[in-house]
Amino acid sequence: MGSNCPSETAGKPIKCKAAVGRKPGEPLVIEEIEVDPPKAWEVRIKILCTSLCHTDVTLWKMTSGPVSFFPRIFGHEAVGVVESVGEHVKEVSQGDVVVPFFHRNCEECRDCKSNKGNACSIFPTEFYGGMPRDGTSRFRDSNGEALHHFFSVSSFSEYTVVDVTHVVKISREVPVDKACLLSCGVTTGVGACWKVAQVEEGSTVAIFGLGAVGLAVAEGARLCGASKIIGVDLNSDKFEIGRPSLLFARVVFSQHITSLTENYSFLPLEKQNVWCHRFRESDILRRKISVRGLFVIATKFYLCRLLVSNDQVIREMTDGGADYCFECIGLASLMQDAFNSSRPAWGKTVILGVEMHGSPLLVNPYELLKGRTVAGSMLGGAKAKSDIPVLAQKYLNKELRLDGFITHEVCFEDINKAFDLLHQGKSLRCIIWMDK
Repeated sequence: MGSNCPSETAGKPIKCKAAVGRKPGEPLVIEEIEVDPPKAWEVRIKILCTSLCHTDVTLWKMTSGPVSFFPRIFGHEAVGVVESVGEHVKEVSQGDVVVPFFHRNCEECRDCKSNKGNACSIFPTEFYGGMPRDGTSRFRDSNGEALHHFFSVSSFSEYTVVDVTHVVKISREVPVDKACLLSCGVTTGVGACWKVAQVEEGSTVAIFGLGAVGLAVAEGARLCGASKIIGVDLNSDKFEIGRPSLLFARVVFSQHITSLTENYSFLPLEKQNVWCHRFRESDILRRKISVRGLFVIATKFYLCRLLVSNDQVIREMTDGGADYCFECIGLASLMQDAFNSSRPAWGKTVILGVEMHGSPLLVNPYELLKGRTVAGSMLGGAKAKSDIPVLAQKYLNKELRLDGFITHEVCFEDINKAFDLLHQGKSLRCIIWMDK
């Protein structure tokens, strides 16, 4: 329970450490900053731990555009304790354990009250580098210069200030590192199955990209009772991590080799063949295409061309196309592959990845006429204030599995190691502890 006694720092600026992004793509710098007290409708949070998401990395690399601001405090997946609250804040109080989230949820506007989506239209203007109500910053560096906010959270700081529409109270029974996962990645993946696709029992699911969000989709599909879950990724380590939830076929798609090899790697041919022997061929593909053949062809393509089309492989595995396809990387060409891999009459493709090159999605209108659909999703369609506590309770009930998502842990001073691990494809979620 929260405390009724005001903290010693309530109403005063707090000096603390933050990892500041000074220039695009350059390592974050641990600096002493000053965090202002919360204004009306705002909450100041002491961050317990945070983690690194691919979206942090995408925006950290971005050199220009309407959402590119420097210097900036990144981070949007975290858990913390309320230090103080501003005027009009009633739903959380000092001492509460809370999860901040990037996708606004006021629970009062027309969009929030609708069950058709999870948008929030309470504010008429979107401020990408400051607080959502007025666009100003609550952070200053040692020279008094304002530091930009990130996704209304900025969790790469020992203290942060968020609007009340971006925070939810969570049970103290949930371990803080697991609660952190619910702030973005896991909620996005599980929610996409539960809220957006509404996967039915017995359906087939194909997931393109097996990072934390993709594996959270797999977990969501398992909870929904999917009969077959297929994972597609170039990084073989992801298959070992996700083996409990997924029936894996390591499929490499032709037009993505050049665009994905920067972040993903191939296994040597002999290792590929050893790996695929762990499965019975009949369990993976029912018809013409053998697992060994796929690996050989894929390896040859690395030198020349792939001879098996993208959607042909998924169609072979699902007897005509997957009921639900999820794109979790952020490449328009991969989104198109996901669409083409869905069942023609009713297949639904859900886009979760943020397109990293600004490329458009090209879809044949005739395929839409036949019944295929495409849906976008922010935070997996979840309404954070009501749905994050539901997922937390599912974890406490041992229904939702979260332990496998945390692959690494580092102290705050080593935050740049989390970036290295993600770039190397070795990490799903790296927990960054503030006080360890």
